[in-house]
Amino acid sequence: MTPQTLGDVPLGCRRRLLDHYGPAAESWLRDAPFLLAEAAERWQLSLKSYHDAGHASAVALANSLDGRPLILKAWYEPLRYRHETAALRTWAGGPTAEVVDFADDLAVAALELVGSRPGGSVPIGCNRQVVAAALQVVHKLGQRRTNPDLPTLDYFVQEVMLPRIRQRARSLDLGTRSALVEEVCAGLPSLREDPTRTTVLHADLYPENVIFDGAGHPRLIDPHPLIGDAAFDWAFWTVYYDLEAEVTERLTTAARMSRIPIPHITPWCRALAVDGLLYYAEIGDPAEPKIEQVLSLLMASGLEGAR
Repeated sequence: MTPQTLGDVPLGCRRRLLDHYGPAAESWLRDAPFLLAEAAERWQLSLKSYHDAGHASAVALANSLDGRPLILKAWYEPLRYRHETAALRTWAGGPTAEVVDFADDLAVAALELVGSRPGGSVPIGCNRQVVAAALQVVHKLGQRRTNPDLPTLDYFVQEVMLPRIRQRARSLDLGTRSALVEEVCAGLPSLREDPTRTTVLHADLYPENVIFDGAGHPRLIDPHPLIGDAAFDWAFWTVYYDLEAEVTERLTTAARMSRIPIPHITPWCRALAVDGLLYYAEIGDPAEPKIEQVLSLLMASGLEGAR
């Protein structure tokens, strides 16, 4: 008997996956409702509705037999499914979302529904310190436990990030921003990792990937994990958690919480910010002026000595 599905995936999900993966995702989008239904039947879950979010997966809400609310997530890329669930299992018991069950053959996992609703609960007050503390716990767990089979930060930097920065810097008409981009690019060859700080990195610390439970505690979700220097994650959080506010404050908090000196974090901040600036310039993203301002701030004199 064919399991009961929720019907076609939402139009937003369909559009985002096609934008991200191209026409190759068409057949998977047709199959996704059946993958979710098969997983739900296997784990004796009742499917409730879709949650229209994310760029790499189809997401549904479900309940277990005892009424526990869960997220059921089906990934288009089996490799991304393996990487994400491997990282979450490495961080088990920490400030992340629990992996309740998973099926390698379907590339589907059942995850804890943080805060009892999609997107979590409303954060309580200023959250900079508590998010930094959560990231530090995740890094400690990543150091203490056996590292899963994940791509390395070195591979990502050398084979993905630096080539695309150089290609876009050459091909885009940057106008008045050319001098700023050239100055940052001149320092890129000096990026260095410290092997004593190697851990499992989240590597995707946008604000939508840090949600809060009912008690106001942060949970890190939807990682795009790598194995490498913790300074990379602190830099990502510094730059991208909020392009409009508290960049220098986050940098200071990052250094204090991690005990990584600011001069070791700042080069990663600059590399990530110039990568973002060039990408936003290429696609005409309205966040382009914001990331340019962040990059200019990161290049300002005196920042290396901030404490």
